[in-house]
Amino acid sequence: MNEEFFQAVKLLEKEKGISAEQLYNTISNAIVTAAKHDYGGKDVVTCEIDPDNMEIRVFVQKNVVSEIDDELVDILPEDAQKYKPGAVPGDIVEIPLETKNFGRIAAQKVKHVIRQGIREVEHGQQMDEMQRKKQEIVTAKVQSIDPKTGNLTLEFGKNEAILPKGEQIPDESFSVGDVIKVFVFDVHEGERGMRVMISRTHSGLVKRLFETEVPEIYDGTVEIKGIAREAGSRTKMAVLSHDADVDAVGACIGQRGTRVDKIREILGGNEKIDIIPYSDQPEKFIAAALAPAEILKVEIDPDEEKVCHVTVPDNQLSLAIGNKGQNARLAAKLTGWKVDIVPESGFYVSPNKEQSHQEA
Repeated sequence: MNEEFFQAVKLLEKEKGISAEQLYNTISNAIVTAAKHDYGGKDVVTCEIDPDNMEIRVFVQKNVVSEIDDELVDILPEDAQKYKPGAVPGDIVEIPLETKNFGRIAAQKVKHVIRQGIREVEHGQQMDEMQRKKQEIVTAKVQSIDPKTGNLTLEFGKNEAILPKGEQIPDESFSVGDVIKVFVFDVHEGERGMRVMISRTHSGLVKRLFETEVPEIYDGTVEIKGIAREAGSRTKMAVLSHDADVDAVGACIGQRGTRVDKIREILGGNEKIDIIPYSDQPEKFIAAALAPAEILKVEIDPDEEKVCHVTVPDNQLSLAIGNKGQNARLAAKLTGWKVDIVPESGFYVSPNKEQSHQEA
């Protein structure tokens, strides 16, 4: 019987990917829990599993006393001699229990606790695995698509997660069986178990893609200092080289744009990616962030914190602001500065004929 038991554990270890040590610990706890039921739930039962000798030993510990107060935990010296010759009051003896008796007292309980324990171990393993994937990219397969919400159910490894419509790049379309890359931005325990939060709109996806595709970023020669993204439309990324001989922007773009083009393809092919050189001089950094517009002057407002005034040629104003203010908005987000853009003439006529300027 014991041989069959230990063979079953080896099979479980292989099928479930759970270590034999964890299984033995789970099974031991289950046996103790079941056996304690016959002793009023008192903490007097121990279980030892010896896989080397294929033995399972279960004991009840009892106190040797001259007068029995609780027969579940006390034993007289004359009865204790069988288990510990020379036992006297004050000693503790271990009385072996026959595991075959569990079929009579608590077989179903043992099975239930073992199953529950294995589920808990599996859940713990999945949680650990996903925690290691937090803030990383995973490759997932589209398992199903909710026709009402547009949410995708994705499968990766032994795990599943929902990619909400709001975390998908606008205008993307998928089919069951498609393989896509997503960013795991959070993993936590929810009311219904583990929740894996994934996204294709998160700026972390762009960051990790560049770290994967650009060796200079991976080895630390080039550093990503910041990313501002409006998924599916435009991303601005600031980079800094720690080696005077390495051009940070050129390294990210790649020869003939191969590196950045590959990343754009993974992101659906429509997203523009502006890579700009980082500078710790705010004026220089803000001017670069407003590319592709030509910037005449960046002035730091002395009276307001993190506010600057940017002057551009009149014919560059719309380019600096961008479609629906996107270029200015992303530049402000990337740099952390409030950007007030004005044309060289000092004013411009908006579509509603009012004199105004643009802030982001």
